[in-house]
Amino acid sequence: MGMPKGQKLDSAGLQARRREARRLLDEGVTQAEVAGQLEISRQSVSRWAQQPRRELAKVRRQGRKPQLGEAAKAKLRTALLAGPKAAGFATELWTVPRVRQVLVQRFGVRFSTVHVWRLLGQLGFSPQRTVGRARERDEAKIAGWKPRDWPRLEKKPAGSVAPPSSSTKAD
Repeated sequence: MGMPKGQKLDSAGLQARRREARRLLDEGVTQAEVAGQLEISRQSVSRWAQQPRRELAKVRRQGRKPQLGEAAKAKLRTALLAGPKAAGFATELWTVPRVRQVLVQRFGVRFSTVHVWRLLGQLGFSPQRTVGRARERDEAKIAGWKPRDWPRLEKKPAGSVAPPSSSTKAD
């Protein structure tokens, strides 16, 4: 039960769900029916039924505390936007290992490669690939060359040449 896959509630949503469960319980609805209606576990409803009303409003943080706060994420974003050379790297290319190195040096935290990818996504960064085109590329010449010369170079089906004979077929 719990939340449907991929769906999350904020603190206010969790409080509202608990209050709704308590209201239904006060109206005489069974714990099993409340659990079914709100799509939550019966154990949660049972626990909420035993708690005083003032305790239902308190929602504890779910999961581990983040190792990198919002202020640190903002500093990391600023460092990434400044570029790898500003961080002491030889080239202007950010890689996950380089970002991990910056995280260790500046914030003293070690994250897995997967988590660094996730963190970069949260900060609004996405993987980029170079186009791989020559700087000297002349678009006007290419536009003229394609319709004029390309058809001549393109492979064409063989003309009236007889297909090759097969040594496995009987004549």
